[in-house]
Amino acid sequence: MLSKNNAAGKRVLLISCNYAPEPNGIGKYNGELINWLATKGYHCTVLTTYPYYPEWKINASYRSKKYFFSREIIIAGSKPVKVYRCPHYVPALPSGGKRVLQDFTFSLAAFGKMLHLLLQRRFDAVITIAPSFHLGLLATAYKSLRNTRFIYHIQDMQIEAAGSLGMLRSPWLLQQLFRLEKYILRRADVVSSISPQMVNSIAVKASREVQLFPNWVDVDRYFPLDNRAALKEKFGFSADNKVILYSGALGEKQGLENVLLAARQLQHRRDIRFVICGDGPYRQRLEALAAEWQVEHVTFLPLQPASHFNLFLNMADLHLVIQRGQASDLVMPSKLTTILAVGGVSVVTANEGSGLHQLISQHRIGISVIADDAAALSRAIADALAGETSHIAANARRYAQEQLAIDHIMERFEREILQAP
Repeated sequence: MLSKNNAAGKRVLLISCNYAPEPNGIGKYNGELINWLATKGYHCTVLTTYPYYPEWKINASYRSKKYFFSREIIIAGSKPVKVYRCPHYVPALPSGGKRVLQDFTFSLAAFGKMLHLLLQRRFDAVITIAPSFHLGLLATAYKSLRNTRFIYHIQDMQIEAAGSLGMLRSPWLLQQLFRLEKYILRRADVVSSISPQMVNSIAVKASREVQLFPNWVDVDRYFPLDNRAALKEKFGFSADNKVILYSGALGEKQGLENVLLAARQLQHRRDIRFVICGDGPYRQRLEALAAEWQVEHVTFLPLQPASHFNLFLNMADLHLVIQRGQASDLVMPSKLTTILAVGGVSVVTANEGSGLHQLISQHRIGISVIADDAAALSRAIADALAGETSHIAANARRYAQEQLAIDHIMERFEREILQAP
């Protein structure tokens, strides 16, 4: 690892649509990345939006500012982190066109703030996080003007996902977006992504080397507990209930209707409780479907506070990691890292041949099931509840400790990506 002295005086700018205090997804990881760097002695600045995810509405504590630019100072370790927030459009029900408008409004506002940042002392590195992919244009411009290091990190393959899921249907528009992305990929000093399959796909289309920088988990904050029966009662369930938990974003790419269909097929099992925990534009639709299909053993809960999230995860007998088959190699579900850290047994929709299926099968850290097949999902849940899964739980925890610990991953990021020649 580079010593703290190597970080002294180094200035880093992060540009992203998502940042803390968003509780999950990209915002969570961005917040932890910057906090880690600041604690190590870097001078960090963030250019972002007002927190809106996963509810798709501005966080209540920021609504009075949502039409204005603002600046926050957050202390991480002994270093202050400057966070510039920009006004932008947030669609209540996101669609392809509305997402394009959202990205455009943030880019326009962020461009204005970048003009201000150009007048300040030069940043040694600018990191942009995709999505939104086109934020790399801001870093490209800054690099040209200030001769800085540009790191382009890809959490989701946004354009491919939008095309596969039908969010963007114009072949011409998709072609133009790919051309723009290719320009950004060629201008970046470092391109990185979160899974080997995504790294390979990006390397092929960009015709360049792509680094692996996976998402991480704090294995000291998330860990296994033994008192599952007591935890179930704490959260309002019976000690003898079998709790099947989905916790995360509720959106189109997850295909959560299949969870309700699986629950309906298992309705004869009175001991099973399905718990869908999260917020998002599709929650009302899911609640309406559950009522229409008369699925009685499904409970909807809001996202749980970080203060007792470890307890909440440990309550579940099984965890669901659900996404549509088209997205199998375009996104890597961020919720999986915390499930692994608590030694959770996960049922993961991952088609054979996908990177996620390969990860689960190779390390035996979960149960893979074909995507978009509610009958297969219900069978996998029933089989898992009837079978012996303690070896999966042990493998999951071990994998998190050995491969996903935040210090292990961030030290390599610092050494091989942030400060590499």
